[in-house]
Amino acid sequence: MPRLPQLTEDPDGLLERTRARLGRLPNLYATLANSPAALGGYLALHEHLGNGALTPKLREQLALLTAQHNECTYCVSAHTLRGRRLLGLSEEQLARTRRGADDTDPHADAVLHLADRVLHSRGRVTDEELAAARAAGVTDAELAEITAHVALNTLSNYFNHLAQPALDFPEVPA
Repeated sequence: MPRLPQLTEDPDGLLERTRARLGRLPNLYATLANSPAALGGYLALHEHLGNGALTPKLREQLALLTAQHNECTYCVSAHTLRGRRLLGLSEEQLARTRRGADDTDPHADAVLHLADRVLHSRGRVTDEELAAARAAGVTDAELAEITAHVALNTLSNYFNHLAQPALDFPEVPA
């Protein structure tokens, strides 16, 4: 049972912007709209990161990895569906991403490993971990974006834990 209502009033146009970008309005967004400031901030960061250095595939994998780490069934479900349908990720790739396991591409593997370390250490990665990522070609821009994606997705994961919006994707337990 949802703890916060889904809003339909849209005085700032944020819900319509979301609907136009995603083709639908997921319950997370309609619930986060209880605070236009929170939804606007979330959307702004999401949109800016969408124009960053990381590929759409890596952004989706970071979202899935973070959701699994934070045990957010809503986001694991959403990002599994997106990864499968929009990016063509195989079931094996999705499962490996959720486990923080190796990717077959060395650069993607380094990005995901560093993100996993950021999640587990709360950003306190070692010099050796950072050097390994850089040796695999992870740029400074990507390092900043990895951390930003972890933060963005942690926001949605934690908000889902708090608000418990109705799941509007096929369920994939975290």
